[in-house]
Amino acid sequence: MIENPYYSPEMHGPYEMFALGDFVLEEGYTLRDCQLAYTTLGELSPAKDNAILVTTWYSGTHQIWEDVYIGPEHALNSDKYFIVVINQIGNGLSSSPHNTEGPHAMARFPHVRIGDDVRAQEHLLREQFGIEELQLVTGGSMGAQQTYEWAVRFPDKVKRAAPIAGTAKNTPHDFIYTQALIEAITSDPGFRGGWYEASSDVRAGLARHARIFSVMGFSTEFWKREQWRTLGFASADDFQVGFVDAYFQPMDPNDLLCMAWKWQRGDVSRLTGGVLGAALSRIQAKTYVMPIDEDMFFPVRDCADEQQLIPNSELRVIESVAGHLGLFGVEPTYMEQIDRHLGELLDQPTQPATRPEGTRTVGAT
Repeated sequence: MIENPYYSPEMHGPYEMFALGDFVLEEGYTLRDCQLAYTTLGELSPAKDNAILVTTWYSGTHQIWEDVYIGPEHALNSDKYFIVVINQIGNGLSSSPHNTEGPHAMARFPHVRIGDDVRAQEHLLREQFGIEELQLVTGGSMGAQQTYEWAVRFPDKVKRAAPIAGTAKNTPHDFIYTQALIEAITSDPGFRGGWYEASSDVRAGLARHARIFSVMGFSTEFWKREQWRTLGFASADDFQVGFVDAYFQPMDPNDLLCMAWKWQRGDVSRLTGGVLGAALSRIQAKTYVMPIDEDMFFPVRDCADEQQLIPNSELRVIESVAGHLGLFGVEPTYMEQIDRHLGELLDQPTQPATRPEGTRTVGAT
C-alpha cells in the first residue's frame, strides 16, 4: 500500500465510499473489502425513476464529469435527474493496487474485467439507493465499454444508453496500442516489477506513457493546427510537458496497468459465447452510439459497425479536432454537441422493459 495524495478529495472533490465486501472477480480471485468511490448530484425521486449512471474512463474520475458534463445548463441536468458517477475499480479512488492492503496489494492486485465493474455498480445502485432502472447509462472511452456492458448484461434495467468514443468489443489495433502504454511503464527500471516505493520512482516510464498517449490521444489535425495554443501553451513541447505529462505524473503506475489490462479485454460478446451480434441484439435501451470523428483509438467505422447490430439505435458522430481526448471538453463546440445529442436521447420515449425470449439478466449479485 502506498500513500498518494493525488487520490484524495482535495484533488478530485468530495465522494462517498460503498463497501462491497468480499467481491469475487470474473478471473477467479476475491477482492477483499472491495470499495467503490462514487458521487451523486441531484435528488432521487420518490418513485426512483430519474436515475442516470455515469461511468469513468482510463485514468479519469468523477471529477471531470462533474466539472464539464453535469449541471443545470447541461443535458445531464442535476436539477432534473439523480446522477450517480461511479469510479471504476483500479482508478485510484475505488479499490486499486496502490490503496489495497494484504496479499493483493501493488503488483499482486488481481486482474479486473469490465464485467466486474458493472456487477459492482449494479450492486451499489440497488443496495444503496434501491435503484432498479436507469433512465440513461453513459460514459466515454472505457466508460463506453462499461455502458455497453450494462446494456447487454442488464437489458431490462437500462432505458437509454449513450456510449461515447468507445466500442463494445475492443479491436486488435487498440489492444496493441494499449500494450505499448503498458510497456512504456513496465520497462522503467524504477518500476521494479510493480514494487516501487512511490510513483515518482517510475517518472521516466510515466513520461513515456504520456508521450505515447499524445500520439494517439490527440489527432493529427490537433497537432497540425497547433490547437494547443488555444489552451495557453507556447509550443508543442510546452503542451506535452505542461498538460499531458503533468496529467499522468502523479498517478500510480499499477493503477494505470490495472485499467489498461481491463481496457484491452473489453468485450460484451463474452456473455454470448463470443458472438458480438448476439450480445448487441440483447440491448433494449434506446441507444445513441457517439464516436468522435478524429478519434484514433475508436474510429467512427468501428463504432458504426457495432451500431448496425444494435436494435433501436442511431449513430451520432461528434466533431472534435482534438480527437479521442476531446472527451476533456477543451473545445466549446464539443459540449454543445454532447448536450444536444444527450438531450434528444433523454427526450425519447422508451418502451416498458420487456425481456426478449432467450435472454436473461446476467451476473446480478
